[in-house]
Amino acid sequence: MFKTQAPTMRLTLRVLAHLLRYPDAELRAHLGELADALQLEAAVPGHRLDELQALIRRLQTQDALQAESDYVELFDRGRSTALHLFEHVHGDSRDRGPAMIDLIQTYEQAGLYLGPEELPDHLPVLLEFASTQPPQQAREFLAETAHIVRKIFSALLKRASPYASVLAAVLELAGEKVEAVPVPAEPPMDESWAEPEVFGGCSTEGQARPGQPQPVRIVRNASSHASSHGVQP
Repeated sequence: MFKTQAPTMRLTLRVLAHLLRYPDAELRAHLGELADALQLEAAVPGHRLDELQALIRRLQTQDALQAESDYVELFDRGRSTALHLFEHVHGDSRDRGPAMIDLIQTYEQAGLYLGPEELPDHLPVLLEFASTQPPQQAREFLAETAHIVRKIFSALLKRASPYASVLAAVLELAGEKVEAVPVPAEPPMDESWAEPEVFGGCSTEGQARPGQPQPVRIVRNASSHASSHGVQP
């Protein structure tokens, strides 16, 4: 039975956000802290905690170039595993822009502002935002995205990826059932990478290009960042 209530889940949400980021050297240097934070807060069921710890150990011991390559192959080469949530809802339609603006306004109403490199629908960004909210509000916010998170979880499960445990933990923290749903066939690679001219050639498919990690930057003001590699209690 998954856990629907937790005294706090702020640290765990921040850890999950970091685990879904490009595994560059800076992130790998802090994996031990992430593992400790998960253990300290114990906001997810024991079996899920074991899976997340296994993912962290894998990232700690895996060859750095292989870890980065695996990440790019997993999250940058197909829509079913894309971490930009509106990709799964709006694709490249005109509806995506207004949805982005609405989400940015949600962040700003809470006093949080995105850095210039970040898109508001990137799952790590949503998790960072949720980590700043009281547990009940965070749960309700995450529950609104559960149908999309479940699709990504199912696509990762289909690929037998250990990253599926991160999406499963998000669902559990939202008080949602962790279950697989049908995963549609991926479009051909050339079609998947095609972008309309309005995007100016900037890909919305990938989360970070090899060698160019894009860290989460939600800040309360110009000098105070709500996101950093260090997980502060």
